[in-house]
Formats: sequence, structure tokens, C-alpha cells
Amino acid sequence: MIENDLFLKALKGETVSRPPVWMMRQAGRYLPEFMAIKEKYDFFTRCRTPELASEITVQPIDIIGPDAAILFSDILVIPQAMNIEVEMKEGVGPWLPNPIRSVKDVDQVIVPDVHEELGYVMEAIKMTKERLANRVPLIGFAGSPWTIMCYAVQGQGSKNFDKAKEFCFTQPVAAHALLQKITDTTIAYLKAKVASGVDAVQVFDSWGGMLSPTDYKEFSWQYIQQIIDALKDETQVIVFGKGCWFALQDMAKSGAAALGVDWTCSPKNARYLTGGNITLQGNFDPSRLLSPPSEIKKMVTQMINEFGKDRYIANLGHGILPNIPVANARAFVDAVKAYGA
Repeated sequence: MIENDLFLKALKGETVSRPPVWMMRQAGRYLPEFMAIKEKYDFFTRCRTPELASEITVQPIDIIGPDAAILFSDILVIPQAMNIEVEMKEGVGPWLPNPIRSVKDVDQVIVPDVHEELGYVMEAIKMTKERLANRVPLIGFAGSPWTIMCYAVQGQGSKNFDKAKEFCFTQPVAAHALLQKITDTTIAYLKAKVASGVDAVQVFDSWGGMLSPTDYKEFSWQYIQQIIDALKDETQVIVFGKGCWFALQDMAKSGAAALGVDWTCSPKNARYLTGGNITLQGNFDPSRLLSPPSEIKKMVTQMINEFGKDRYIANLGHGILPNIPVANARAFVDAVKAYGA
């Protein structure tokens, strides 16, 4: 039994004494302990070495005390397993030297045996579960097929992912074939994560907000829905679409256990658009963690008051930034824990 199961209770819609709290990218660059490991090992070595991934995952649990851990990994381990080369370049971020631009390129992409290609992730889950010793639940994650495709086609990060969109709009058959391959791989990957011990999964649609509502349904949402359908009977599925407030109504009917909301959508609107009966997660502006701790506490209390304490998971509206003082991250977590006390 997990000692602190607030997060799982909130996902099931049960009444809680206070909302649970965790932060996207909580195992990351704002922690000096993380930076010490980063100096010794490159990015994908950290992802591929179970001992390092599990150590990094547990760091924030010990240092700032959130109610759930999220496995340290990256959404781009999926394309790597699919025969798409991905590097992490200093100062650039993700770099794919051979982006996918044609039907022929799509044909080269494989749907792998996830246990063979991504076995190191499953090992990291088992090690992390041991280190956590049932203190808090562990979340596994994947990128949405659209978000993965954005990188695969663009070849790197982008302000507008124009090449990815061009690929969808000029070669839709090839785009859908690629999206389906990513979807099939993602389903197998998340199922393997659940079998290895994660307590819930989150799908990150980081670039969903780049699409119009009509294009979102065609090139992103239908594939996320396949993932939810495949996993909802095995685990709790959280979907986070950045900039996707326009899709919240459809998302609420999807069978997902919870929906992430970014800071551009007010709690009131998020509750209204989702019909008020699904767990919501979010939506503190990560930059607001630069405010003084006393102000963070006030804003967190207001945020919880607006969402309501039940069917709610306190979180940021996107990942924590590298320049956030650890004391401020801790103030955010502590403010949630002190709610109603």
C-alpha cells in the first residue's frame, strides 16, 4: 500500500482533506543535486542508466516533498526506439539530424519491441519503486503522437513547427501513417510502464496548441483518444495539452482520469468547459515561482479556492523553469500542503 495516496484519490474523484501536489519537470535543472549529476553524464546517458534515472526521480521527493514522483526520462526516447535518430545538443535542445519529410522516410520508421528497445525505462521504474519504498505514487509519461511528430519532422524545437504542419497539410496520408506508428509504439510503451509498476500515466501534448481546433481533432486528438482507450482500464490516464483549452470539452468525455490545464485558462473556465465532474490539474504559471514565497502562498491558496479542493491536483501550468530557487519550489509545495490547515 502507498502511504501517501492523495494523488491517486484525487484521480479517482474521491474526497480529500487537501489537494495533492506535484510539479511537471520537478526532477530537473532547478535542483543543485540534479546539476551535479548533469555535469558528469550527458542527457541520454541519464535517461538510459536506470540507477541515474531512479536517483534523479527520487531527488525532489526527498528535497521538496511533493505527493507524487514522475519518472525521469524524455518524450524523445520513443522516436529513438523507432529508428529515428535523436541527439540533445547543448544550447539547441533536441536535434534530429535526419528529419522525416517523405513517404519513404515514414516507411523507414519501425514500431519496435518496446521491451527490447526501451527496457532501460522499465528497469528504471523498478529501481525507482524500490527507492520510493511506497512513500508516494510514481507517474510514467509519454509525449502525444502529434508532439513527437513535430520534432521528428521539424528536426528540432520551433516557435511554430511550420515544417511539421506543412507535412500534415501537403502529405496527409504519410503524416497519418507516421502518427499511427507513434501511437502504436506509445500504447505498447505505456502498457509496459504500467506492467513495470507506475501508478498512473500522463500524456504530454506540448505542441497541441499550435493547431487550430479543426486540425487538432484530425492530427492530435484522435491519436490521444486511442491511447486513452487502450490504457484507461489498466491505469489512470492524465492528458495535458498546452494551449488546448479549446479541446477541454472533448477531452472531458474521453475517459481520461484527469486533464492538465495551463495558466492561460482560468480555473472557472476550465471547470465550465469540462462540465465540472472531471479531475483537473494545474495551472500555476511557472514564472510566478519567481515571486516571493509569501506571495506564492497567497496565490496558491487562491488557485485552490478557485478550482476547489476535490477533483483537483495542484501543479504548474507547464514545467518548472531552471532558474527557480529551490526555496520557492518548496514554498509552492508547502502552500498546498498547508491548505485548509
